[in-house]
Amino acid sequence: MATEIRVPTLGESVTEATIGRWFKNVGDAIKIDEPIVELETDKVTVEVPAPAAGTLEEVAVKEGETVEVGALLGAIADGKAAGAEKPAEKPAKKEKAEGQVKAEKVEGPAGAGGKLVEVNVPSAGESVTEAEVGEIYKKVGDVVKADEAILELETDKAAQEIMAPVTGVLRELMVKTGDEVQVGALLARIEEGVADTTAVKRESGEAAAAPAEKETGAEETARPPAPSAAKLLKEQGLKASEMTGTGKDGQVLKGDVLAAMEQRGRAAPSEPAEAPKVARAPAPAEDKEREERVKMTRLRQTIARRLKEAQQTAAMLTTFNEVDMTAVMDLRKKYKDLFEKKHGVKLGFMGFFTKAVCHALHEIPAVNAEIDGTDIVYKNFCHIGVAVGTERGLVVPVVRDADRMGIAEAEKEIGRLGAAARDGKLSMAEMQGGTFTISNGGVYGSLMSTPILNAPQSGILGMHKIQERPMVVGGEIKIRPMMYLALSYDHRIVDGKEAVTFLVRVKEVLEDPERLVLDL
Repeated sequence: MATEIRVPTLGESVTEATIGRWFKNVGDAIKIDEPIVELETDKVTVEVPAPAAGTLEEVAVKEGETVEVGALLGAIADGKAAGAEKPAEKPAKKEKAEGQVKAEKVEGPAGAGGKLVEVNVPSAGESVTEAEVGEIYKKVGDVVKADEAILELETDKAAQEIMAPVTGVLRELMVKTGDEVQVGALLARIEEGVADTTAVKRESGEAAAAPAEKETGAEETARPPAPSAAKLLKEQGLKASEMTGTGKDGQVLKGDVLAAMEQRGRAAPSEPAEAPKVARAPAPAEDKEREERVKMTRLRQTIARRLKEAQQTAAMLTTFNEVDMTAVMDLRKKYKDLFEKKHGVKLGFMGFFTKAVCHALHEIPAVNAEIDGTDIVYKNFCHIGVAVGTERGLVVPVVRDADRMGIAEAEKEIGRLGAAARDGKLSMAEMQGGTFTISNGGVYGSLMSTPILNAPQSGILGMHKIQERPMVVGGEIKIRPMMYLALSYDHRIVDGKEAVTFLVRVKEVLEDPERLVLDL
């Protein structure tokens, strides 16, 4: 039976924390109340003790991830495993164990080991022949479980985690971050065998115990900044050495960085003597020292290339309209609880917009078409792309046959694809074949924009922020929740009349949702 490790209550005003570092690895023996993982909040770092003795069976979150109070961190197997390992902790055998582990790491497979299993670059689609190595999660000598992520590969379309095919020890790693690899290339070799894995892991833990204790006893003057603080330092161009850390062992926390930023903001107006220095352009060498050069990911390179190609190839034009969202918002308010109870998904705006777009595409088929040489290809189906912003860049997963779905089905599929996009788990098939795209800049606060076509499609609808504005309704001025709509289209095959009519149909359906039921 396993004991769960969860995020403890961190104070009335604290609802989430960042995983600072794990003190234990999967397979390590743990004593009750022994620190397992360190959590970081804006103000303090907290060590989470083991709720029971045993063996660390699972690590549910990685270092740097943000978790809410009560979230699952990992699990501890019962104390039998820990008890079985206690004899190996005798000091007399420690030095001998260290020598054995070193020999295993240098010479390769242990004498009792199993076969070496190769991990290769998988096929990622017909048009994808190479990928770039992103983050590497494991080091040579680490224990890996079957289906545990070893490293990440980035293609033109998405990021893909490469899983361990077997349980064992990572013996060889053939690549490093930034390497370009072909489909089928060798990435790593894993020595299969649970028994050997456990022994090596246990001995490795003993061999590392002495240096680890030594480092802890040394009590360095300051630990590296917390991950959340390090990210903020990088964004603001600050240095950890310029501020006093309030965390354990002088560690700089996010709150320390925010305080330093606030102090710097207050100090700036009172230093007029420094203004001339800011006004003068620094020497080129000084500029270079303050620059940071980062290689574009393959996904970002593809986004840049395709957007520029769309501008150069299509005769893009954008037409605008505005829609009164009162009817849709009233409908959501009236039925949202019943809808969620029945369908298990929240009733959002994207379901209404997707159905409204499909309705308009059936009436104006040119907007759902594409140019192929000297031919126009009309699509008698609606595969709607939904633009999703992720940390790696913009991706457009496709809701296939959206015109055959109800609003509930559309909401479920959009939610599933959005989550997969943010987690980097979209497949190639889920991002291909779209006939029209919807981009919702309103979630970021955009009031109006001119979206760029997702080639070879001929239309893209831009949604924007809902904002209350005074409108004339029936001869009276009333406050209404209004949204600007923007349709960018390829003027080579879509005439102005068709584009305007398409946008008007979308507007009519959203302002009178009963049209969807009656197909009007």
